Amino acid sequence: MQGAIGDILSVDFNWLLDTTHGADYFRRWHSRKEISGGLMVHKSTHHFDLVNWWLGAVPVSVTGVGKREFYTPVMARRLGLQSHHERCRTCPEKSECSFFLDLAADAGLKALYLDNEQYDGYYRDQCVWRPEIDIEDTMNVIVGYDSGATLSYSLNACNAWEGYQIAFNGTKGRLEHSIVEKTYVAGGDMVQGGTDADRVKIRLYPLRGAPQDLKPRTGTGGHGGGDDVMMADLFGPPNPDSAGRVADERAGCYSILIGAAANQCFETGQPVKIADMVTGLTRPDMPPMPSRKGPVPMPPRAIRA
Repeated sequence: MQGAIGDILSVDFNWLLDTTHGADYFRRWHSRKEISGGLMVHKSTHHFDLVNWWLGAVPVSVTGVGKREFYTPVMARRLGLQSHHERCRTCPEKSECSFFLDLAADAGLKALYLDNEQYDGYYRDQCVWRPEIDIEDTMNVIVGYDSGATLSYSLNACNAWEGYQIAFNGTKGRLEHSIVEKTYVAGGDMVQGGTDADRVKIRLYPLRGAPQDLKPRTGTGGHGGGDDVMMADLFGPPNPDSAGRVADERAGCYSILIGAAANQCFETGQPVKIADMVTGLTRPDMPPMPSRKGPVPMPPRAIRA
């Protein structure tokens, strides 16, 4: 927003899910695309929302490819297992499977899921190698924006660490940002989206001159402090924010439309135009980038995901 790297020409964004948190999507109801929309909708919509906000732009076109190549029966055998099974709790190979999840060993998971199976019949620890899983675990997407910027995005759900790396390439330089997140299992007794301050990094590379390491502002609590900000915005008094982190339903629609368009690309192999998916959606209020003149009013409520 200060113009340190000028106008953004392209963005390189890699999001990594490890084999604890990432595998968890393949154990739960999220593994059925008809219910969850796949990771492009359930997970990546948050990432697209961030990029839209960082760029102060809206998407116009999407191209992408996706595949399920890791969480498969074939991979189970490659890792030394005999086959897939129904769930971890009754699995005859649980002592040999490094993806085994013990619901009874975590008080939160036990209380929320295991103790309630008798009522809803839902298994929270379904086998990650089940053949009926139909969501992707490896995805690559290219998004074109109305500002002229291009996003190159990847999401992989079978990595050795959790977090993301992003770089903004501009007319005056490059800005790199990375976060390593603490691993967790949803519903368990651990902080969701927690980070260590020393593992959050930002580096500015001017087009001419020496690079600079910038000290990022960090928060505490869930989602790196984001949960507290969201609660304060929803239930506290109005608090003007020069960064424009508040978002309305239009911003939410644009972020989820990228994921929905990517899903179409996965099926057809053809690019998708956002204008062909929805009509009447107006541009959300966003903070102005250096090339955009004049102030942009910020909506008073609702926090960005």
